[in-house]
Amino acid sequence: MTDPPGTTYIVSVYEAPHWRIVLTTKDKGKALVWAREIGDKVRIETITPEAKPSV
Repeated sequence: MTDPPGTTYIVSVYEAPHWRIVLTTKDKGKALVWAREIGDKVRIETITPEAKPSV
């Protein structure tokens, strides 16, 4: 995959009344497989840190 370096995928599941982080990975495919295995009330968040500007 051509993800930017440092991209992290967070697989979360909803447990009333909050979202709980279940798993984190740097592989998008693995995150999608985990979400399918967990089933309903799942979301995948993507975190990509921004590059610091040169001084």
